[in-house]
Amino acid sequence: MATILIVEDEADIRELVRFHLEREGYAVLEAADGPEGLEKAQTQLPQCVILDVMLPGMDGFEVCRRLASGETTAQIPVLLLTARGEEVDRVVGLSLGADDYVVKPFSVRELMLRVKAILRRTERGSRAPTLNRNGIVLDGVAHCVSVDGEMINLTATEFRLLEDLMRHPGAVRTREQLLNTVWGYSFEGYARTVDTHVRRLRQKLGDKADMVETVRGVGYRLHA
Repeated sequence: MATILIVEDEADIRELVRFHLEREGYAVLEAADGPEGLEKAQTQLPQCVILDVMLPGMDGFEVCRRLASGETTAQIPVLLLTARGEEVDRVVGLSLGADDYVVKPFSVRELMLRVKAILRRTERGSRAPTLNRNGIVLDGVAHCVSVDGEMINLTATEFRLLEDLMRHPGAVRTREQLLNTVWGYSFEGYARTVDTHVRRLRQKLGDKADMVETVRGVGYRLHA
């Protein structure tokens, strides 16, 4: 049974989300502010964190950044809840390590579908034991990546994104294909999610960043 952490300062929203998660059979942890949410994520290591952006004590962006940079928490997928419809806020969240986002007011059904998709792809795990492309080594069993022998810290989504590209060297992967295989869904308007994660991945690949090529108007490919 997966454990989900809800970090939300509005008690009625926490109760609503908790009710539906428990009805789906999940164990639920709760936190009402940023510091408490960060502490519970670090000590309890849930399978997913549903994280509000506007939180007392520490905002969701900072919580997300700390989770993504932590050795034991980087692989915990984060689903952001934001009341702000500005695209820049969503992009900031993704650039800090969030895996997905839902804008308030949200549909509970959509939220449950997103959580299920996150857990499904996490449980599925890597399909290839080891992939090696020009000094980039992805170990699917140990769930780690090294570049020229140096380990790099990837989030769960960044790991799956790199794995998909490495499994198809030289082939163009459209944004729609990547949404379906890496995120488990395809919704109009979410292509920017792919672009933001590719940007983060390139930053972490360092000198190998140019291996992830942009095919303008189509998607991305790993240089063969």
